[in-house]
Amino acid sequence: MAAAADPLSSLVSVLESYRGRDRVIRTLCYGCQLAGGVLARKSPTESEMGRRLLAVSAQLSHCRTVLRLFDDVAMLAYSRQYGLGAQEEDTIVRWLSVLSNLADQLYYPCEHVAWAADADVIRTNSHQWWTLSTAFWGLSLVLGIVRSLRILFQLRRKLRNCTGESLEQSQKEMDAQVKSEVLSILSSMADLSNAVHWLPPGFLWAGQFPPWLVGLMGTISSLIGVYQTSVGAGSGAV
Repeated sequence: MAAAADPLSSLVSVLESYRGRDRVIRTLCYGCQLAGGVLARKSPTESEMGRRLLAVSAQLSHCRTVLRLFDDVAMLAYSRQYGLGAQEEDTIVRWLSVLSNLADQLYYPCEHVAWAADADVIRTNSHQWWTLSTAFWGLSLVLGIVRSLRILFQLRRKLRNCTGESLEQSQKEMDAQVKSEVLSILSSMADLSNAVHWLPPGFLWAGQFPPWLVGLMGTISSLIGVYQTSVGAGSGAV
């Protein structure tokens, strides 16, 4: 019987990979924002602790922004490999994926310009670039949600066409894929709620979330991402 994996070794293995480390930092970032936002609303002592946790959250968020300066090439390589999605059976899923990849690709340079402006590396209005990068992120999330809904529709139709001995095997495979797509939808919806919040005031609920609610939505998305990574079905949450 195989010995159970050492928790410390598992954590080290996760932290040694870029994506694994980003998942951990993201979860800690939103977790601190959630806890800090809740504590900041309470007594003066707890409020001080809340402000400190919010400061930690802000620094972790900045850390992820800097690390994403190096993500363009990896995203470009993925987009080139996927191409026009010739391997996809469904045309709608194909073009939703292509457009989502394009939105992700445009997101990165916009965020880089915003970061550079805030760091006084270049002279430009960072606010409009942050808004543009958030808009591309939100667009990618919407496209991802629609793509997952389309895949769920396709899976339901395939299951109806299964008969006899193939039904049980197909049921198990499709159940796993349905679970993955549903989790992706929930994660993307949580992130989308925050993306809308970070857009300019006046658009839907933009600017109306308190810090704890931003933290809650981000924590939900992050924990789903950690789970999906652990079962080998990770998604690209920002």
